[in-house]
Amino acid sequence: MKYILLSVFVFSLLSCKENKIPFDQETSDVITNFYGDALEFKESYELLRGLSKDVGQRLSGSEGAKKAVIWSKEAMENYGFDTVYLQEVMVPHWERGEVEEAYFYNGREKVNLSILGAGGTVSTPKEGITAEVVEVASLDEVDELGREKIEGKIVFYNKAFNQRYINQGASYGQTGFQRRSGAVKAAEHGAVASVFRSLSSSTYEDFPHTGGMSYKEGLDSIPHGGLGVLSSEKLSKALKVNSKLKLTVKLSGTWFPDALSHNVVGELRGSKNPEKIITVGGHLDSWDVGEGAHDDGAGCVHSIGALRLFQKQNIKPNNTIRAVMFMNEENGLKGGQKYADVAVVDNEKHIAAIESDASGYVPRGFGFSGSDEQHEKIQDWLKYFDKNTISYFSKGGGGADIGPLHRKTGTPMFGLSIDGQKYFEMHHTAKDVFELVNARELELGTASMASLVYLIDKYGL
Repeated sequence: MKYILLSVFVFSLLSCKENKIPFDQETSDVITNFYGDALEFKESYELLRGLSKDVGQRLSGSEGAKKAVIWSKEAMENYGFDTVYLQEVMVPHWERGEVEEAYFYNGREKVNLSILGAGGTVSTPKEGITAEVVEVASLDEVDELGREKIEGKIVFYNKAFNQRYINQGASYGQTGFQRRSGAVKAAEHGAVASVFRSLSSSTYEDFPHTGGMSYKEGLDSIPHGGLGVLSSEKLSKALKVNSKLKLTVKLSGTWFPDALSHNVVGELRGSKNPEKIITVGGHLDSWDVGEGAHDDGAGCVHSIGALRLFQKQNIKPNNTIRAVMFMNEENGLKGGQKYADVAVVDNEKHIAAIESDASGYVPRGFGFSGSDEQHEKIQDWLKYFDKNTISYFSKGGGGADIGPLHRKTGTPMFGLSIDGQKYFEMHHTAKDVFELVNARELELGTASMASLVYLIDKYGL
């Protein structure tokens, strides 16, 4: 019996081994050179310098966004990509005003708070809005308090990040409701304004965060702004002493008609299967504070840089590799939707879509959304990555811009996962500037994107 069991065991091992792709030295050498070229020449870093410093803020519909479209097209044309073109898309156009202020009085002492209007907020009257404050930690709590206790007041959402989580992205997911939906819920019960604790992992800084929000048709739109973490704690502490405390909020923002903008597309044409496409991308728009260096200038230069690394080794891909700079991820997702619509109408065949929208910090892995069989296959590719770079392909992942393509066509999608311990300290703030990006960390991301593209192009999914 033991000999039968031993035979079965050996056969099982051989079967498992046969299902794996043998280690290929050529593949290993190509990927090693991707990392070496990226780290030595730092072309992505210099691209990001130009996008951050020469273009800067680029919220969709703005003059900065127009400049970013021109910059991206010229960058890919200068690299000599086979095809570079613009894809028209209509995008929302909101602009922040100059007035942003929040304060209360502690006796005769005026206590100023740091505040940024959420992206898309309506303005307060010129003199601002002054009202009593109701502090809550959830949307359900607003419903429980009801109109009797909310009407005529300012709702203050004060849900902090969970510091016990290693992955602070999970905390972002748990606290995002207060920015995205807080104004709608407060208005349903008659609030005159709402403010929220910035979606930040920091416990020692007071930079206010902006970001997308929503209003509801048929419901009054009320001003909505984010308070810095220390300002939020200051307000919460004062409310415990004086529950009748009145807060003054001054915000300004203006909506304009939708504007014409563009996704920017560059391609290296496939030598064997030019009709089959591997898309890599990031979003070109950024919020109107800071320079959008990490969010998502890094993703844009990761994507352009991935194609550039193919050029530097004179690699002719089997399939067409397409870098897409998506417009309007931050406050509408119109670029991603347009890209997917065109792909459906033109009956394009996408093999895979890869997005980088998690910053320019150190890459750790990729999230993947596809079949179980595909997920099992790509695990074998980890042998080609240095353990200090890509160490996993987790189940579930992708990106906001490639999500519509995935849903409409079933295209498997990947999202670059980053060591994000510092990301939510500067996310959507004035701190998101080029100086906060480390060149080597950024280039590791570019090489990781190029390596994944190469593996998909060579071995398929």
